[in-house]
Amino acid sequence: MNIDKEEFQRQYLDKVAKLHGKPLEETSDGERYQALSSLIRDYIGQRWLLSRRRQRQGKQVYYLSIEFLLGRLTDMYLINLGLRDTVAAAFFDLGVDLAAILESEEDPGLGNGGLGRLAACYLDSMAAESLPGHGCGLRYRYGFFEQDFVNGRQIEVPDDWLKTGFIYEFRRSDEAVEIRFGGTVTPELNGKLRYRHENYESVLAVPYDVPVVGHLNDTVNTLRLWSAEPHRTDFVCSATNRNDCLKTIEYKNDVEAITSVLYPDDSTRDGRVLRLKQHYFLTSASLQAILADLARRDIPLTRLSDHVAVHINDTHPALAVPELMRLLIDEHGMGWDEAWSLTVATISYTNHTIMPEALETWPVDLFQALLPRIFVIVNEINERFCRELWQRYPGDWDHIRAMAVIADGTIRMAHLAIAGSHSVNGVAQLHTRILKERVMSDFHQFYPDKFNNKTNGVTHRRFLIKANPQLAALLGETVGEQWVQYPCDLLGLLPHAADPAFQDKLAAIRRWHKSKLAAQILDATGVRIDPDSIFDTHVKRIHGYKRQTLNAFHIMHLYNRLKADPGMDLTPRTFIFGGKAAPAYRLAKLTIRFINALADKINRDKTINDKIKVVFLENYNVSLLEKLLPATDVSEQIPTASREACGTGNMKFIMNGSVIIGTLDGGNIEIRNAVGEDNIITFGLTADEVLNIYERGGYNPWDIYCGDERVKTVLDQLVNGFLPGGPDEYRPIFDSFLHHGDHFLVLKDFAAYVDAQKELERRYRDRRHWLSMSVRNIAHSGKFSGDRTFTEYAVDIWRLRPEAPVRCYCSADEDFARAEGGCTLSRRPALQATLSNATYN
Repeated sequence: MNIDKEEFQRQYLDKVAKLHGKPLEETSDGERYQALSSLIRDYIGQRWLLSRRRQRQGKQVYYLSIEFLLGRLTDMYLINLGLRDTVAAAFFDLGVDLAAILESEEDPGLGNGGLGRLAACYLDSMAAESLPGHGCGLRYRYGFFEQDFVNGRQIEVPDDWLKTGFIYEFRRSDEAVEIRFGGTVTPELNGKLRYRHENYESVLAVPYDVPVVGHLNDTVNTLRLWSAEPHRTDFVCSATNRNDCLKTIEYKNDVEAITSVLYPDDSTRDGRVLRLKQHYFLTSASLQAILADLARRDIPLTRLSDHVAVHINDTHPALAVPELMRLLIDEHGMGWDEAWSLTVATISYTNHTIMPEALETWPVDLFQALLPRIFVIVNEINERFCRELWQRYPGDWDHIRAMAVIADGTIRMAHLAIAGSHSVNGVAQLHTRILKERVMSDFHQFYPDKFNNKTNGVTHRRFLIKANPQLAALLGETVGEQWVQYPCDLLGLLPHAADPAFQDKLAAIRRWHKSKLAAQILDATGVRIDPDSIFDTHVKRIHGYKRQTLNAFHIMHLYNRLKADPGMDLTPRTFIFGGKAAPAYRLAKLTIRFINALADKINRDKTINDKIKVVFLENYNVSLLEKLLPATDVSEQIPTASREACGTGNMKFIMNGSVIIGTLDGGNIEIRNAVGEDNIITFGLTADEVLNIYERGGYNPWDIYCGDERVKTVLDQLVNGFLPGGPDEYRPIFDSFLHHGDHFLVLKDFAAYVDAQKELERRYRDRRHWLSMSVRNIAHSGKFSGDRTFTEYAVDIWRLRPEAPVRCYCSADEDFARAEGGCTLSRRPALQATLSNATYN
């Protein structure tokens, strides 16, 4: 935007006066934030309108996801509008602390983990690439939860993120649609088979639109969030009949519960019903709005797939398949074959997991009662699909049963998504290979052309430019400002990898961030940490396959060595944890308690001379991650190989120069291939080795316990009173390894992990070598930009041509880049010349 400092100051002071009726010096940081965000909303509004008009006749992409973990928006809006420096200078002159104002903003409670953050990154990338792509999600009244620690235990507190409103949402009451649950369906034959739906519960889906601003362009896309509101008006509170009031209250509460909270507890039938309601509510509301928009654009439904692409992010929105069929058949009079052809051509699906327990299924009885018409359609899809399978595999009932959408009283949502879409993609090369060869091998053989890979990417605008502006400025000085638009230009750092002057600048930036983070940790936890220690960060959802216990066991091992030899030569280490455990996941919650107890014991022990410190930071979210990224030396990416589809934390950390210690899983493999084996530290079982253990057995954790004294010691310390809380508190963790099979192979990888940690310390002690590794990680991180990923989605899957030139393919597939006219090394002679004498790895 073209606005100078003085004009912004004038507009801002005017906004403060209009909103609060008092001078700037009398306002709080919260009031100053309200004025700033209101002014930004004004700036965006006109651009949004023009962008929507410009996109009306083009193909539109709709990205359906149960989560969108946005992070704070104000600073990102300023960056993408090109106003960040102007506003910072204006506030400095006004004597106002911009950082304090930005801290007043709540993180929107619309997601929890990697699935939601990936969706948010992709919205950012679509807008940055001028792709007309929009998100469709749910407007949760409360986020997943706020995490507090009481005596080291996780306590869940409601995340009331909307308590002061959400300035960037625009309510569109005139575009509300009706959603129907329950009731009965009756077939009617009037030339064509139709169904009458009666006695259903009616719910109103009201859209709230949030602008998604492209970086320094004129594109403003939309994230549409649906809120559930009562639709019936025939319930009244009668002064003479108390039951009327109770019915009204019950109906209102049931409706509002649909969008009350992300991931209701599904350990009960009521919780399962509520989750299924959420999934159908999202898909039905979104598809009704999409078809209504098509009608407003005077585009016939027969050309649906030419003008609309619907992408389902994991199986939560897989009901888009039968719901689109319902709308085309029941509401628009199409026959089955035509509707099916359009549905498959319109819908595409991203799979995010290979773990059987995470491949969503629904009991037929629950599904049929809640969604009777949708069940009829799903059943018909299954019948027709099984007839196709019979044609290919006559008489092979076991094969057909294994692939059926409905079998053994269960509806399999991944099977429905595959059958009802034209594209199925994994999110990393290894993940896609496992899908094709193992988990979905039958489907890959049946639909070989549907399966493809799209390795995840992340937005460098948020996780580098916003999180680490000092590093972003250094990169601009070194390789030119074009790296922001063309992240592959970061390869121009390679000639500087061994340059002491550049290394010292990078080290100074990290040291500054480490000091700042140390002060914040002291304020939050009371634990004093050394900014010159190795900051080793493990921040993820707490889960068995993420293996926070492996990290904790190594810390216990180091502590045991220090207790035995206080003079041991050990580079001081600060281990930083963050992450939430699902409220019903008892072992994960106990893992948090265990790590906090270990931290308390170690941090209080003066005999080890502060060589190890451990902190577990409360309420991990996007804003906390942005503080950790620029201060982290080592990023822990240690899942059980084959369990992590891709991971994106690894990409965010290498963008900031962290070095990964990790297993050969998901995105770690592709990062290793990019940065070189010398610039990442890997260990442990491979994915194939893990899968072979799962399939064939042969692993006994007692063998490790009895054969490795280090393992025996740390496991015994769980149950011998070594930790605060007593000997029985952590027995479920002990039992999970020895009596329940060590499912995620923590003990199996322990020795290799200890050796990898020794190698990490050895490399860290060679300061120049470590800084060279850091530079090379940054240099190769452009490959993992979400801009690259989503242009691949656009061209490969949605057949959508970007309005602007393709920004970055030089570090992705060269053949693909050339075919699409993208930015390859050969097409960028200046960069090619810079790299001609550089060593890639």
